[in-house]
Amino acid sequence: MTEEASMTRTGKRLPLWVMAASFAGLLAFLALIAWGMRLNQTGPIAIGQKAPGFSLTTFDGQTLKTEDYSGKVLVINFWASWCQPCEQEADALEQAWQAYKPGGQVVFLGVDYVDTEPQALAFMKKFGVSYPNGPDLRTAISQMFHTTGVPETYILDQQGKLAYVKKGPFESAGEITTVVDELVK
Repeated sequence: MTEEASMTRTGKRLPLWVMAASFAGLLAFLALIAWGMRLNQTGPIAIGQKAPGFSLTTFDGQTLKTEDYSGKVLVINFWASWCQPCEQEADALEQAWQAYKPGGQVVFLGVDYVDTEPQALAFMKKFGVSYPNGPDLRTAISQMFHTTGVPETYILDQQGKLAYVKKGPFESAGEITTVVDELVK
C-alpha cells in the first residue's frame, strides 16, 4: 500500500490493525456469499437419497410433519390454483388418494405454491381434493426440493428416500398407482 492510500484526510495513518481487521471482515463477507451461492446451486435430491423433512400447516390448521409418516409411502404434490396443468391432474391425484386412503400405507400431501388461500381453497373445492393440503409459506418447502415449477410430484418410499419424481401433470390415476404399487409391495 502506498503511504497516500493509508492516510486519512487529516494526514494521519490508519493503524495497521484497523486495515487488517477491515480486510479480514471483507474476506469473511465474501466467504459467506460464496457459501450461500454454493448452497443455492446444489441440485435437486436424487432418486434413492433421503428427502428433506418438513412441516406443513394445512389450510384447516393441522400441522403435519413428514417424520410422522415414517414407514409409509408419501406422495408430495406441488401445485397452484393458477396452474392449468395442475387442473389437468387434480382428478387423477384425488382418485389415487381415494384408492389408497383405506389401507393407510400411503399418504398424499398437497403443497400449494405461491398462491392465495381463497384461490387455493376454491381450487380444492372445485376438484374435490380431500387429502391434506397447505401453503408453502415463503416457498421454504419447494426450495428444499429444488422444484422448478408446478405441478411437480415427489414420491418417497417407506424410509423417506426419493423413489420417483414427476415434473408436469399426471395423465391418470393409473399412472400414479403404477408407481405407488411398486413401493407398497
